[in-house]
Amino acid sequence: MCNLSLADDGLKENGAMEEVLLEGKNFRLVEESELPEIIEFLGNYLPDSIKFHQTLKTFINDRVWDFHFYVTKNWPEQAVILHFPGMTRTPNNKLYESFSVFCPCDQLENLELLQTEDVLVDWSQPIYLNFTHSKIMNKIEEFYNKIGTMEQLYGDVYGLVEPHLEETESNLVIAEQAALSQLKKQHAQMIHDLYPANHMECIEVFEKLIEKLPCFGVFSAQGDLAAWMVQSYYGAMFSMQTRPEYRRKGYGIILAKHLTKIVTERGYLPFVVIRPENDASKGLYTKLGFKKHFQTVRAILRPYEVTGESVGGGGGPQEMTNGGDCVKEMNGDVEVKEDQ
Repeated sequence: MCNLSLADDGLKENGAMEEVLLEGKNFRLVEESELPEIIEFLGNYLPDSIKFHQTLKTFINDRVWDFHFYVTKNWPEQAVILHFPGMTRTPNNKLYESFSVFCPCDQLENLELLQTEDVLVDWSQPIYLNFTHSKIMNKIEEFYNKIGTMEQLYGDVYGLVEPHLEETESNLVIAEQAALSQLKKQHAQMIHDLYPANHMECIEVFEKLIEKLPCFGVFSAQGDLAAWMVQSYYGAMFSMQTRPEYRRKGYGIILAKHLTKIVTERGYLPFVVIRPENDASKGLYTKLGFKKHFQTVRAILRPYEVTGESVGGGGGPQEMTNGGDCVKEMNGDVEVKEDQ
């Protein structure tokens, strides 16, 4: 079976070790030999399935993180797929405290199996859902409204449709004698510190991303890391950031062009998640041949009875983030570019 082990290191910060469940009420753990066939199946639902499709592909090819995939017990007739954890850091760092889900948008009635799943998912505790197609999230909201509240962050998924990458590295001019180079493990701490959602992703995952995936930085003439862009464990190019003192030098578009080219050459489908109000990033990626596919949502689900201090996923008491901090907490993978 796939990953029949204790929960990965990133989810053991509290010292607890969790057994990976072979099945839930309605879902079963996927055998690793099944993953290529599942990827092929999800390919029939692109671009809606792009995040889950590329997560599986990255998992098979690069094994950045120890995810555990579950499908319905009568897959693919009722096509709902989950992976736990949904992100690499949550308040209690419990394996089943967060998840991601995909279901074909013309088969949303099958999400009833998620609604009635009470082994893998503890609906009585706070749950963290990573970026999910808005139609799926709307369906979840229909039944979760009876249980609790949902704090949501919206993003637009832009995917590469027509490459416009005529400029190559040989004729890209980088301002002020800066240089483009692959990031190294020692850069992970700075990137994580400045990552807007470092509540939801641990530093270890950045170290592994840098080790295994295309992760590039622009370095000043003095050797300082000025800007960077990282390919995510779910295939998306994310966490493009420029340090304030190096903005307005064009480093962002250089990184976007370079990483788009590299990711495409490696057989991935480049896509980014952009805040709806971020016209600058939309314009940049449109120039590179990206097109908006759909809206996605990241959410924190909190039961009505959980207030103040609460427990999540079976762990000990943790102070939950209040509603006013939600956007800051969930903002990580969304493009918030301030430099082109």
